[in-house]
Amino acid sequence: MSITRRTFLKRTSLCISAAAAAPALINAATAAQKQNILFIAIDDLNDWIGCLGGHSQAMTPNIDRLARQGMLFTNAHCAVPVCGPSRGCVFTGRQPWNTGLFTNDNTALEQIGREFPTLMQTLIQSGYNTYGAGKLLHGSMKHYPDDLFTDFGPPYQKWLPFTDEETRYTDEEYNSPVDKSLLTHEVNRGPGKLNVTFPLNNMPRERRLGSRRIDSFDWGGLPVTDSEMGDYITSDWCIQQLKQPQDKPFFLGVGIYRPHIPLFVPQKYYDMYPPDKVQLPKVLENDLADLSPVARDLALQAYTAGSHQNVVEHGQWREAVSCYLACITFIDAQIGRVLEALEKSPYRDNTSIILWSDHGWHLGEKEHWGKFAGWEESTRVPLIIVPAKKEADQYATGKRCAKPVSLIDLYPTVLELTGRQADHPLDGKSLLPLLKNPDADFKDHIITTFGRGNHTIRTDRWRYIHYYDGSEELYDLEQDPNEFTNLADDVKFDAVKNFLAQKIPDYANVRHFVSMGTWKAVLRHDDSKTELFHFEDNKAVPEKENVAAAHPEIIRVMYDYIQKNNISEKYLSIPDGWFNKNRP
Repeated sequence: MSITRRTFLKRTSLCISAAAAAPALINAATAAQKQNILFIAIDDLNDWIGCLGGHSQAMTPNIDRLARQGMLFTNAHCAVPVCGPSRGCVFTGRQPWNTGLFTNDNTALEQIGREFPTLMQTLIQSGYNTYGAGKLLHGSMKHYPDDLFTDFGPPYQKWLPFTDEETRYTDEEYNSPVDKSLLTHEVNRGPGKLNVTFPLNNMPRERRLGSRRIDSFDWGGLPVTDSEMGDYITSDWCIQQLKQPQDKPFFLGVGIYRPHIPLFVPQKYYDMYPPDKVQLPKVLENDLADLSPVARDLALQAYTAGSHQNVVEHGQWREAVSCYLACITFIDAQIGRVLEALEKSPYRDNTSIILWSDHGWHLGEKEHWGKFAGWEESTRVPLIIVPAKKEADQYATGKRCAKPVSLIDLYPTVLELTGRQADHPLDGKSLLPLLKNPDADFKDHIITTFGRGNHTIRTDRWRYIHYYDGSEELYDLEQDPNEFTNLADDVKFDAVKNFLAQKIPDYANVRHFVSMGTWKAVLRHDDSKTELFHFEDNKAVPEKENVAAAHPEIIRVMYDYIQKNNISEKYLSIPDGWFNKNRP
C-alpha cells in the first residue's frame, strides 16, 4: 500500500528542521505514556513451540522468553481454521455465522471494514495511529478499505527469496507433453547464484493442475540470508516504526508469513533439524476408521496442502517436518528482532504485546496435511499476551492459563487494554480477567467453525465435533490427547455429548443442512437464500460457489426426501440409494 498523505506530511514535517521536529518529539514523549499495542500475527503456526511443548525439538527462544514475561494461554483456539476467515474473525470480532466468512472467498472478505468494522478502524476513531506490514488480513490489501491503517508497509511475499515471476512455469515448460502433475520449473540466476529446480521436494503435484504457478506444497533449505526472506523485510519495516517518534498512541501489526507453505527456509535453520533425526508426529494406523465419510474426506483431500499418501510414498515426511521446524526457528529470530527493537524504544514500558497464530497445521496427524479440520492440530494456536511493563503489577505475569479461549476474544481484549469500547456488536469476551487471574471464571467452551454447519466445541477436557450431515466425534483429551478414539457412539458418553451438542450455534434461519452424494445444501426458511454446493468427488472440501440457482432439480430431490420421510432434524444425510434412484 502506498504511503498515505497523512503519514507523508507527518514524516516530512519531522525532517524540515530541528525546530520543527521539537514539537513532534514532545508529542512522542506523550505517546510513550499511553497504551500502545504490538500485535504479532503468525500464519499456520501450530503448538510446535518450546513453551507449548507440541514438538520436543522445537527451538523458539524468543517466543518462549515472551511467554515467561506475560500470560501463555495453553488452550487457545481459532474461530475458523483457515487464513482469511480466521483473520476476519480476529479483526472484526465476529463469528463466521454472523459475517458469512467461511472460506478465503474474496467477495466475503471484502465486507471486512465495510459491513463489519475492524479493530484498526475503532482504534483510529479513538485517536490511534495504526501501522501494519506483512500478512495481517488475507490476500491483497486492495480488497480492504483504505482507512484500516495509517500506514501499511511491505505486504507479505510468500515466494521470497524467489520473485513472483520466478515462480511461474515458462511457456516451454507448461506446454511440454509431460503430465501436468509432473511438471518441473527451473530458476537459473547464473553462476554462483541461486539456481534450483522446482519442486524442491520432487513430489507430484496434486492441486490446481492447470495453474501456471508452481505448487506451494513444497519445502527445502536454501543458500540465502535472512534478509532475502519476506518475514525479515516485514520485521525490518516494523522495527523502523518503533524507532520513529510517534505523535499518537499506536497499534503496530507484524504479519509473519512462515511457517505457511512453501516451507522455503535459509539453510542455516534447516541444518538445525537434520531430517534423519527429527521426530515425526504420533499417528495411529487406521485412525480414520471410526470417523464419518465427511470427516475422512476432510482428512484425506489435498485441499489446503497435500495428501499424506503422497508425502509418505515419496519419502518426504521427515523433510517436511524438518523444514516446518526450521521455518519456526527462522520466524522466532525475526520476532526476536522486533522485540529487541521495542525494548530499546521509548515505548517499551507502555506497550502491550499480543502474539497469536491464525490456526494450527497438521503434518500427518489424522492422515491430514494443512488446516480446515475440527481436530486439535487445526484449531489450537499459540497465544501470548504481555501487558505493558508500566502496568505489569496489575497482572499475573509469567503464568499459564488453561481456560478455553478463542481468537475471537482479541478484539475486546485490545479495546479494554486501551480503555476503549466498541459501539457495535462483538462476539468475543475480553481476556483481561484471565490476565489478572488465570483461574478466574470465564467461558466453559469455545467454538471453531469449518464450513457452514461444521463446528467443534472445545472445553478444558472435551472436544465435540458436529458435521453438517449430523455425524459426530467426541474425544476425552485428558485420556486421549491425540484424539485417536472417537467416543461419539459409546452410550456411556451420551450425557457429555448431548450437553456439548447444545452449544452448537442455533442457526435460527436455517431449516436443514443436507448432505446428498457430492452435494451440500443449506435450506433456509427464506427459500430465496438457499445455498447449494457441489464437491465433485468428496463430501467435505469447503464450499466454493453457491450453485442453487443453476440446480433447482437437486434441491427438489432433497425436499422430496424430507417431506416423504417427515424429517424434522436440522442436520441430515440423504442415503445414496435415494439419490441414485431419484437423480435428475
